[in-house]
Amino acid sequence: MPRRSRAAHDECRKRRARGQAGFTLIELLVVIAIIGVLVGLLLPAVQASRAAALRLQCVNNLKQIGLGLHNYIDQRGCLPPGYVSTYDYLRGREMGTGWGWASQTLTTIEQGNLYNQINFSLNIEDPTNSTVRLWQVGLYLCPLDDMPRTWTAADGVAWIYQNQLYMAQQAICDVAGSNYVGMFGVGEPGVDGDGVFFRGSAIRPLDIPDGLTQTLCVGERCVNRNAGYPHANIVGTPIKNVGRGHATWVGAVANTQLWSCAPSPYEPDGGTCMREDGSGMILGHTGEGHGPGDPHSDVNQFLSKHDKGAHFLYCDGHVLFLRNSVDYNVYKALSTREKGEVIPDGY
Repeated sequence: MPRRSRAAHDECRKRRARGQAGFTLIELLVVIAIIGVLVGLLLPAVQASRAAALRLQCVNNLKQIGLGLHNYIDQRGCLPPGYVSTYDYLRGREMGTGWGWASQTLTTIEQGNLYNQINFSLNIEDPTNSTVRLWQVGLYLCPLDDMPRTWTAADGVAWIYQNQLYMAQQAICDVAGSNYVGMFGVGEPGVDGDGVFFRGSAIRPLDIPDGLTQTLCVGERCVNRNAGYPHANIVGTPIKNVGRGHATWVGAVANTQLWSCAPSPYEPDGGTCMREDGSGMILGHTGEGHGPGDPHSDVNQFLSKHDKGAHFLYCDGHVLFLRNSVDYNVYKALSTREKGEVIPDGY
């Protein structure tokens, strides 16, 4: 055979050999199936890792809030007031200004510029404060929560009819959302709580004889975890994102009403709509017989997107995740500052 013909023949054989080196259809399907199994095995781990990272960021938020509160104590000698307001005893209403503990500590969490734009002598709802009250502070938001970043504080009524929730509300003002509220104590938030935050409070470390390491200071709030009706039929003028158990960093808007509405047996107040004081926008409590993170709690309690519990900042600055299964008497004892309860180790 001529040399050129032999070379051409060899090249043809090489091309056929290369063509036969590819995957068959069955082999390709097997590879795809293996890849699918691996992705299925890895995806939960990736999701768990992401959730753990977001949870850690939530813990860090609370620790930074704790540092800010301790810096405030260093400057003023006491914790900031739960919220500031005068009271009209004739009409039985809060008059404002309403600014709460989280707004008072802005300078100690590196938000001094925001603090300087607030006119603390005027009510939260005053038009002068219309921009600043909507400002979203990242430190006050749990990254795992998808609650509305702004919501409407309103006054009005709510009721249940034929297993449907109805609300007739008058908007007061929009406010920025938050996922952290101060500890009022056991009873309904408002005046003279047995925790560390309430109307006009100025609690010093010496006023917490139960111990800073055994007294809760700030906890999580997630409106989406409340067992009440997730949607309401609005009677009258529609209000976007009207608050029923939402929280905010700004304070307690005067005359705002929150509502705990859920069918029995889930609602601790008996299966009807119960009016909750507007101070629940900035404060939470441990009463009603439900532990932290229980979706059957009232809207002004402590709820989170973390499974079966909520994170809490203690008065000494450490953060702990309290599970819903914690002994309820221990949970209540941790929320008070001076009742002298004995807290067992490892609760």
